[in-house]
Amino acid sequence: MLYGLIYGVQMGIGGPKKDMSVLMNLNHNGQAFTLSRKLYDKGVRDGDSLSKLVHSEKAEYTFAQTFPTGTHAMWLYYWLAAHGIHPFQDVRAIVVPPPQMVANMRIGNMDGFCVGEPWNYRAIMDKIGFTANTTQDLWKDHPEKTLGCTAEFVEKYPNTARAMTAAVIEAGRWIDSSLSNRQKTAEVVSDKSYVNCEKDVIVARILGRYDNGIGKVWDDKDYMKFYNDGYVTFPFLSDGMWFMSQHRRWGLLKEDPDYLAVAKKVNRIDIYKDAAAMTKTPLPKDSFRTAKLMDGVVWDGKDAKKYAGNFKIKVA
Repeated sequence: MLYGLIYGVQMGIGGPKKDMSVLMNLNHNGQAFTLSRKLYDKGVRDGDSLSKLVHSEKAEYTFAQTFPTGTHAMWLYYWLAAHGIHPFQDVRAIVVPPPQMVANMRIGNMDGFCVGEPWNYRAIMDKIGFTANTTQDLWKDHPEKTLGCTAEFVEKYPNTARAMTAAVIEAGRWIDSSLSNRQKTAEVVSDKSYVNCEKDVIVARILGRYDNGIGKVWDDKDYMKFYNDGYVTFPFLSDGMWFMSQHRRWGLLKEDPDYLAVAKKVNRIDIYKDAAAMTKTPLPKDSFRTAKLMDGVVWDGKDAKKYAGNFKIKVA
C-alpha cells in the first residue's frame, strides 16, 4: 500500500476511517516526476524552468498523482512547492491510476505526473514525456510502499502477520542480493496479470540505469532498494509522522494530530522486530531518522507540528 494512503485511512481523510497497520516498509526511492514534451517545447527542462513558465505564461497546468493522501501526491506537491509553485493555486492537481498516466498525457489531459515506475520510463519510451527529477532527488532513501493491513487483521492473525512480514523481508533481501535477481523480478512483474508492461521498460530503472529522455544518461546509486541490509524494511516512526505533517501542510488534516502517538499505533515495530529476528535482519539503533529534502529543509521528527506549519507554501 502507499504509505500516505494508510495514514489517510487511519485519520479518516482518505476514505472511511479505520485503524490501520504498517508492518514494514517495502522499498526506498524509485519514483519520478514526468513532464510532457509540450512543456519541453516551451523550454521546460526542470522544476525551475517549469516555475518560470507557470508564473510568466498563464494557462491551466494540470499535474496528476495516484491518490489524494498517497505518496505520489505528497512528492508532487512538495516538488512543485520546492520550486515556488503552489500545487492548488498555481496549477491543478488531479488523480489518475498509475497505468493510465501515460495514455492521459498522450491525449493532453495533463502536463506532468508523479508515479512509480515503470510509467515514467514508459512515457520516455513512447516519446511523450521526460524525467525532470527522480523522487530520490527530492529525498534520498525516502519511504514509499509499505506492507499494510487493517489493525483488525493483525489482532486476529498475529502469527500470520509476523510470518508474512518475514517472508516479504526475505523477498526484498533476495531482490537486492544481485542484479540477476532484479532482472528476474522485472521479468516476473512484467506479466499481464501484474504490471502488464514490457520487461525492457521495467528493467532499466530497477537496475538504476537512468535516461531522462532529453539527453542525460546515468547510473543512479540511489535507485529503488528493497532491503539494503534491512535498513529499507524498518517501519521508522518518523516516516509515518512525515506523511501526516504533509497532510496537515496541505489542509487534508484540519488540526495537528498527536503525530508520535498515531505513528506508534500504526507502525507495528513490535511485529517487525519479531519478523526481523526470524530472518536475522539487523535493526537500526533508533526508530527516527533524519533527512534533508530538496528545498534544504531538514526533517527529523522532533517537532512535527512546527515542521508542518513552517512552510511558506501551504494551505492555511
